[in-house]
Amino acid sequence: QVQLVESGGGLVQPGGSLRLSCTASGFTLENYAIGWYRQAPGKEREEVSCITSSDGRSHYRDSVKGRFTISRDNAKNTVYLQMSSLKPEDTATYYCAADPLWTIACLSENEYHYWGQGTQVTVAS
Repeated sequence: QVQLVESGGGLVQPGGSLRLSCTASGFTLENYAIGWYRQAPGKEREEVSCITSSDGRSHYRDSVKGRFTISRDNAKNTVYLQMSSLKPEDTATYYCAADPLWTIACLSENEYHYWGQGTQVTVAS
């Protein structure tokens, strides 16, 4: 069965850290374009970070630059999103997405073929 499964979400205090994982089954993530998205209640889903399929470059939205790091472990068929210095405004459901399309830039949301079910991140004291 082809699927992406996220894990690692939870409740954390402001300033804390979490590492989200996105593990693929039924296909290999290597050379796939990867995206992490988030959606807060009442808001549209937004891209947080991505890894391009062509050269593995990472990109981040401005609000998370310097705080979040996306990485890929091909041996574990898993992509991570390390989140540090978390803020209440980071509270959202986080989703990973993947697509085999070769690209030198981040894909748009509707271009990703595979999506995970989401993991909740809550930043509160």
